[in-house]
Amino acid sequence: MSAPAPPRPPARRFVVGTERLNVVVRLRPAAVLLAASAAVAALALAALALGDYPVGPSEVLGALTGRTGGFERIVVVEWRLPRAVAAVLFGAALAVAGGLFQALTRNPLAGPDIIGLANGSFTGMLVALLLLGGGWPLLTAGSLVGGLGAAVAIYLLAYRGGVKGFRFIVVGIGVSAMLASANTWMLLRAEVETALFASAWGAGTLNNATAETAYPAAACVLVLLALVPFLAPALKQMDLGDDMAQATGVRIDRARTAAIAVAVGLVSVVTAVAGPIAFVALAAPQIARRLAGVPGIPLGVTALVGAGLLSASDLIAQHAVPLAVPAGVVTVVFGGAYLVWLLIREARKRPR
Repeated sequence: MSAPAPPRPPARRFVVGTERLNVVVRLRPAAVLLAASAAVAALALAALALGDYPVGPSEVLGALTGRTGGFERIVVVEWRLPRAVAAVLFGAALAVAGGLFQALTRNPLAGPDIIGLANGSFTGMLVALLLLGGGWPLLTAGSLVGGLGAAVAIYLLAYRGGVKGFRFIVVGIGVSAMLASANTWMLLRAEVETALFASAWGAGTLNNATAETAYPAAACVLVLLALVPFLAPALKQMDLGDDMAQATGVRIDRARTAAIAVAVGLVSVVTAVAGPIAFVALAAPQIARRLAGVPGIPLGVTALVGAGLLSASDLIAQHAVPLAVPAGVVTVVFGGAYLVWLLIREARKRPR
């Protein structure tokens, strides 16, 4: 008989504020938050500096602050900044959406790309493109409607006096498979030029992130992310179980519906511009949880990890391979390896 595991040492923390109004800050999550912020800033700076026309760090900062003009400012501010902003905010949006679903289902395999929301947004975009003529406002609306429709369908099919995490995931996988088949059928029926554009977009790419598309989407992402702190208290209580959450006054169905709506909005806005970028939403919350060393999912760290993952993937896709590829191809490679590791780890944890 094996000896019991030693108790975990208490997390280091300190209190900021007065005796009446204060905030308890845990040292490790705070340090991870600062380190992740620095890493994201460094990746964004590299995205603005690297390219066919390299720009030095001092020129990048000068262009951003208005001290440097000329061609360098055009390259940095007009050409590269929208893509860099999209990589940071879209990665944060996907990561937070994945964190919300994993917190709701209490399952590390729950992610928008696994349970069908990304395919639903892709379906809505294809319908808008092939039947209604396209245009970015129309494509965005189609993506939002498609993602919301997929979420509603999954929720209704999984509802049996409540929504359980495992049932929600299994139903989502089934709905995702059906939507993927419908998307393939629509692509096969489309004209060659339209199918090529939609296929490239469906791989998940930031090539379409221009000032006209990235900045409105970034504004929508910021609004949705601003709603997440209002959901955090209910999610923390629900992490203890539905019965415990109800005993503390949490309205389970209302909190779950609000969290799903925010997550669907985040995924749909990103998908409308960049396509269904896979595995960021799946991997970022679990990486953040392990880095922060907390039992739940720290949404702040999760957002920064997602921003770093997508920014790094886009840099690799543009500059580290001989032929430029969509960022979604890189995230699939890293995310697939992470998924295999996670499945092996979960299998080893099960008692034999």
